[in-house]
Amino acid sequence: MLASILFFFMGFVSMAQGATPPPPSAPDPPGAPIDSNIAILFCIALTFGIYKMYKLSKKKA
Repeated sequence: MLASILFFFMGFVSMAQGATPPPPSAPDPPGAPIDSNIAILFCIALTFGIYKMYKLSKKKA
């Protein structure tokens, strides 16, 4: 019953919004420069994963 009521009032909420779009926002700041070093980051993550797998297999044996 509650879901039906909420679904019914959803139409009123969406119609209550104005038709004019909001003003454009300021441009986003430049992102973090990880694009140039993504291969190094991948290699470090792969090496760390292999190290952890080796350490876990050594622990079980």
